[in-house]
Amino acid sequence: MSETAYHIPALLPEAISLLNIKPNGIYIDATFGGGGHSRAIMAQLGENGRLFSFDRDMDAFSNRIDDDRFTFVHSNFRFIENFMRYHGVGKADGILADLGVSFHHFDSSERGFSFRTDSPLDMRMNRKADVSAADIVTEASEEELRNMLYAYTDLKRPGNVVKAIVKAREASPISTTFQLADAVRPALDPRQEKKELAQVFQALRIRTNDEMGDLRRFLEASARVLKPGGRLAVLTYHSVEDRMVKNFMKTGNIDGIEQKDFFGRISTQWKLVTRKPVEPSPEEVEANPRSRSAKLRVAELIQQ
Repeated sequence: MSETAYHIPALLPEAISLLNIKPNGIYIDATFGGGGHSRAIMAQLGENGRLFSFDRDMDAFSNRIDDDRFTFVHSNFRFIENFMRYHGVGKADGILADLGVSFHHFDSSERGFSFRTDSPLDMRMNRKADVSAADIVTEASEEELRNMLYAYTDLKRPGNVVKAIVKAREASPISTTFQLADAVRPALDPRQEKKELAQVFQALRIRTNDEMGDLRRFLEASARVLKPGGRLAVLTYHSVEDRMVKNFMKTGNIDGIEQKDFFGRISTQWKLVTRKPVEPSPEEVEANPRSRSAKLRVAELIQQ
């Protein structure tokens, strides 16, 4: 599969530039996908440079780069520290993570990520994972579903959506994308139906893949994997994950709790490279509408 068909990386030149690549450095692409970011990193590496690219979805393996300096790691990026130790790598000079879902996942109807095609309600990034989206819709309590929608959407009436799901599943199992869309549609604002449907599916995808738990583990590990002076660049696509990244880069912890020194300065191991997130230009959004919500944040490790 071509890189473009699999995924068009957002903010590619900006991410590579802000990563400040050293030709003989060690780099990590934590979310390989179609390999767009990895190929751009490889283009700037010298003969002694190395790149380790992670992806938990084995579909991405077909996009691997045929180069001795490149290593594909079939794993969730939450285990970045374990696998870098396994490969005998001391510390890395830079880490890049693009948290966006690949076009490949949305456009592969059998994966169940989109409400635009009728397919099994799956949504697993790792097809070997035990729990699918259908399992959650079927088995989660009303309270668990409500907490999921409150945490991962901006819906005005998430409680009504949960009641609609519970009512529908009591009548018959919800096992396909169209069945879920039909179940929640009566509880949505008809004027924003597509937007709100997208939020329901996004929340369920996040929950199915424990994306926030993965991100927390990954961010915390990044400070232990990087060398002092190494850079962490993260592309986010919704407010929940962007808030986590922002808090971590500013304060050194996910919850954004500021610890200050004697002089009242925030005590953190990071120096912000981007004070505000870098966002796509109008030209990029026009060429790649799915980049619209992308935000790039970059920080440099100053101590461990």
